[in-house]
Amino acid sequence: MSKSAIVIGAGIVGLATAKSLAEKGYKVTVFERNERAVSASIRNFGMVWPVGQPFGHLYERALRSRAAWKKVCEEAGIWHNPCGSLLSAYHEDEMDVIREFADKESTLRPIKLLNKEKTLNISPATNPNGLLGALWSETEIIVDPRQAIADIPNYLQSKYGITFHFNRAVNRIEYPKVYSGRDTYEADQIFVCSGAEFETLYPEVFIESGITKCKLQMLRTVPQPDQWNTGPALSAGLTLTHYGAFAALSSLAKLNERYNRDMPEYVKWGIHVMISENELTEVTIGDSHEYGLAFDPFDREYINRLIMDYLKTFVILKDFSIGQTWNGIYPKLKGKTEFVTKPESGVTIINGLSGAGMTLSFGLAEEVVGQL
Repeated sequence: MSKSAIVIGAGIVGLATAKSLAEKGYKVTVFERNERAVSASIRNFGMVWPVGQPFGHLYERALRSRAAWKKVCEEAGIWHNPCGSLLSAYHEDEMDVIREFADKESTLRPIKLLNKEKTLNISPATNPNGLLGALWSETEIIVDPRQAIADIPNYLQSKYGITFHFNRAVNRIEYPKVYSGRDTYEADQIFVCSGAEFETLYPEVFIESGITKCKLQMLRTVPQPDQWNTGPALSAGLTLTHYGAFAALSSLAKLNERYNRDMPEYVKWGIHVMISENELTEVTIGDSHEYGLAFDPFDREYINRLIMDYLKTFVILKDFSIGQTWNGIYPKLKGKTEFVTKPESGVTIINGLSGAGMTLSFGLAEEVVGQL
């Protein structure tokens, strides 16, 4: 008799979990409360970003996720760009950090320290004014999250026979039963992958977990003229303060000291600035980080202005005109990269990927399902 599983949530964590379960032989059903995933999984850069993960288990998980993304996109016909990334330096203290990182890890991962000339050869969008050099990484892939998250369910249904129920909210779980309105479903394994919404299913677990939430603001340009391509994913010095890969570098303290002194508003709002370009040559720009359990639903134009001002210090676009702005909210567990727990036998909550869902979800799902 075949094993069955229910996955709640059709964002990237839910889709990755459903895929791993199907590959293990489970008959999988996915429930999504909306007609399509509309939360954090589509409100991001679409970057698979292994270079930001510290070397070791998380980096290996990111590489497994990258391989899964590549296979899914190729088989499903989803646009993706394995373009790598450039992190540019415009101050000596930024250059010191990327130099230390390259010295320590260039034998462990495919990265290189580039001078100004080589940096400009890779990306025509990099601002040459004041550029000292850049950190080049080969591992990054860009997808358009809005397209990818919308298309993957059809691929999973076609390849693995996974059943999707959209516009179907789950309001109660009593293992092995799942309740959706008046309807009841049963499964051998139940996975709750619904972002912060799991607080309505297991409120005590949510409170005890220590999870908070993060609101970010992002922007997207109109299409660049003449199909102009920016090249790889681009970022600059502020990004060095945001990702765990750089956290243990001794030179980072001096950089943080300057940012705290000279750029306090960027520190206050957790702003670091990156860009990715989709198939339509629209450039996604962000982002900020505001922590709490409830947020003002309105965006702050001041934050968007800070983001754009910093962007122009390291990127020159053909057209900076903004076509869209938005905010997203994702669960955050400070000091940890995921929250995985079993609130009752047969039920697993996967949550708290803290903004790295696109980079880590496929690898994490393989690990969690592999332990069943």
